Amino acid sequence: MPALSFTLEKKDPLSQARAGTITTDHGVIQTPIFMPVGTAGTVKAVSQQQLASDVKAQIILGNTYHLYLRPGLEVLQTAGGLHKFNHWDKPILTDSGGYQVFSLAANRKISEEGVLFQSHIDGSKHLFTPEKAIDIQRVIGGDIIMAFDECPPYPSEYGYVKKSMELTHRWLDRCFDRFQDTEPLYGYTQNLFPIVQGGTEKDLRKASCEYVASKNAVGNAIGGLSVGEPTELIYEYCGWCCEHLPENKPRYLMGVGTPADLLECIALGVDMFDCVMPTRNGRNAMLFTTEGIINIDNKKWEFDHDVIDKNLTNEVSSYYSKSYLRHLLKSKEILGLTIASIQNLAFYLWLVNEARERILEGNFTAWKKEILPIITRRL
Repeated sequence: MPALSFTLEKKDPLSQARAGTITTDHGVIQTPIFMPVGTAGTVKAVSQQQLASDVKAQIILGNTYHLYLRPGLEVLQTAGGLHKFNHWDKPILTDSGGYQVFSLAANRKISEEGVLFQSHIDGSKHLFTPEKAIDIQRVIGGDIIMAFDECPPYPSEYGYVKKSMELTHRWLDRCFDRFQDTEPLYGYTQNLFPIVQGGTEKDLRKASCEYVASKNAVGNAIGGLSVGEPTELIYEYCGWCCEHLPENKPRYLMGVGTPADLLECIALGVDMFDCVMPTRNGRNAMLFTTEGIINIDNKKWEFDHDVIDKNLTNEVSSYYSKSYLRHLLKSKEILGLTIASIQNLAFYLWLVNEARERILEGNFTAWKKEILPIITRRL
């Protein structure tokens, strides 16, 4: 079976921004791309039909840790994998569980073998090893699967970050060994991305990029950013990693971020993004729109009967009013969570698509300078 392929179509003349196409067995992904996060096999409050039609998502994420615990591997395997289980017929990316284990700092123990952790559901103990992370992702069936890594917190001592990175590299070798010794379960290709670590240490980041690049994977991920460090450091180290990762492979910046983060990191050479922010913030009354950021809880929107976002053409943003959405959220009606989530996801997908179009036209940098103050202002 052919592996994932990446075609670099055009680069922006004034930045490192690039437009490309990723081809998988479940379809084509046009980059730069934002990937909605479907932690437990669902993007919260949004149906798969809405993801396709209103959000125009091209790829979504599944979470290895959560899916392993519930519904469990037996359910997923008998269903034929996550694509069949949740009826999403486009590409899926699965994380390795490494970040969730990182976030369970009080309930996990890291060793050379792997990570022993306690389930947040029932307190039961589980061991994730690099091999097991690959086996689980084989069962889940993502088109793109991630290597198991350790994500050090910010700030961390240099010595700890170095040991953590070296452990991640040893785990990466084991991930690739297991990946090469096993086969996909459902008749389509899976593709393993390694993850760069190294904290906010330039020599370690460079060393990790070089080690990751030596694996000659079909794509590479940048991890360990947006874990508490200032925004300027995210951009600095993202740019540093892009300089030291292969140009002919897609670059995935994990867990980032705001609309401004997306545009700044696209300019640095990133192709793929994911973040829970659009759905989480939407459920908490923050709307990202083409005209700026709205706190829909504010009384100023109570009598605003204009549509939520006239520049987005989906059946939610250009249909329901700000007043109505405010009423739904104030009333704790479930429909409000759906409308707000779709608005924010549709905006994120609109933003990366606009960026792509501007890169192809050759005017991305000028457009970014013009659009950033608009989409980041508070209305």
